[in-house]
Amino acid sequence: MGATTSLLTFEEFERLPETDDPGKCELLEGELIQLPPPEADHTLIAHGLYEALKPAVAQADSLGRVLIEMGYKIGRKTWFVPDVSVLHPGQSRGKYFEGAPLLAVEIISESNKAADVDREIKLYLANGSQEVWVVYPATRCVWVYRAEGAQEFRGVLRSRLIGGLQIDLEALLG
Repeated sequence: MGATTSLLTFEEFERLPETDDPGKCELLEGELIQLPPPEADHTLIAHGLYEALKPAVAQADSLGRVLIEMGYKIGRKTWFVPDVSVLHPGQSRGKYFEGAPLLAVEIISESNKAADVDREIKLYLANGSQEVWVVYPATRCVWVYRAEGAQEFRGVLRSRLIGGLQIDLEALLG
């Protein structure tokens, strides 16, 4: 007989006790996902993307702010913390940002499960993200997901969402 896992609402998730665990927790359609703290390379990649995105986003009126490790509440059972994100201009917020960011970036580490990443991509896109970037440091590529499909980038990352943006992946992932 298999173990039964009860699903959490966001309100239950929010009331979970604080722990000394330095990792991050996400809520994926009611399922609690616990991840270990990011390693140095992961953090350096996130900061490199933030630094590359910040000036490009600042020049565009149709984009909000660039953030690192910001939480987004999607409905009653989902809470994501992408590694890097770009807000929708005027994105709704109360205590938390509501809905998915305009751009969500997830950097893959050994602790990520493919099925969870796939579900996250679909939820981001279904709830307002126009692009989801999934960075694979081990294979030195980035997959960009949009409503109409996905595209792999090697060498230079470009975005339809942020015109003129070009990120040197060799320098970023090197």
